Amino acid sequence: MSLVQLDDLPLNSQARVRTIDWAAIPESEGHRLRSLGLEEGVEVEALHKGILLWRDPIAVRVGRMRIAMRRKVASALFCELSK
Repeated sequence: MSLVQLDDLPLNSQARVRTIDWAAIPESEGHRLRSLGLEEGVEVEALHKGILLWRDPIAVRVGRMRIAMRRKVASALFCELSK
């Protein structure tokens, strides 16, 4: 099983979150993500990356919701690509 960071997930690709490095995410942002249902085992899909030089923020589908997050936060989520 190879893991990919969420910020490196190809667009329109679905994956399952395997691990989250909560220590690398600011506490307020971690609280927001948890309240939106982001946790280990949830299905995610990379939808859009920003147009600025740093490609920030990114849009991600979590369940039936679309959420935006900074790439630095997304890099703390490790996912397994769905088949």
